[in-house]
Amino acid sequence: MKRAVVVGASSGIGREVARLLLADGWHVGVAARRIALLEELKEEFPGQVITSCIDVEEDCAPQKLRNLIGELGGIELFFYASGIGKQNMQLDCDIEARTIKTNAVGFAQMIGAAYNYMSEHQGGHIAMITSIAGTKGLGAAPSYSATKAFQSTYIEALEQQARMRRLNIRFTELRPGFVDTDLLGTDKKYPMLMRPEYVAREIVGAINSRKSVHVIDWRYRVLTFFWRLIPRRLWVRLRITNNG
Repeated sequence: MKRAVVVGASSGIGREVARLLLADGWHVGVAARRIALLEELKEEFPGQVITSCIDVEEDCAPQKLRNLIGELGGIELFFYASGIGKQNMQLDCDIEARTIKTNAVGFAQMIGAAYNYMSEHQGGHIAMITSIAGTKGLGAAPSYSATKAFQSTYIEALEQQARMRRLNIRFTELRPGFVDTDLLGTDKKYPMLMRPEYVAREIVGAINSRKSVHVIDWRYRVLTFFWRLIPRRLWVRLRITNNG
């Protein structure tokens, strides 16, 4: 039996990845705050789904994850898709604090819980969504791009640590660009917008190929390659926003 946990499975990319795994015969523990949406997956794939209401910001979230893994009977794959992000040109303190709490604190404690479980149970595969936004500081969304950079560095550090400790844990970091999900809202136009179904297929392919880092898709691979070459003194003078 192939077993996975998907955190952030109530909508968007997480939901589509869960559906692909289930269609491929996996038994999947799905977690999110909106339990009713998870129950829909349980009805769609009877006998394959276990649900859990988990808010990644809560202190009890790591223990809830452990409970879900125990109910599932273990895991080979942990996929993390939770996250928030907003433009914040006015630097609203509440938006910055909430983004940091979800994308940094919540991310670290949930990835850490999966990592510790796998270190105690013969390893496994940890995959997560970060973003191309983590490769450069974006003035339109300061805390979002900063927390995505944190996520990338955190995973790189864990991958190094796993090798140092000789743990059988693999990592796959997925870096999409703009994806047509609730995260973007409805009031702005975005270039090179991708459908979540397409992104999910790319993600599952990268996981199966055991890639360490995968930028989705080729257009964003070209974009990030060139914008990494822009010196900081020039980058900070560019006017980059998400408005069409």
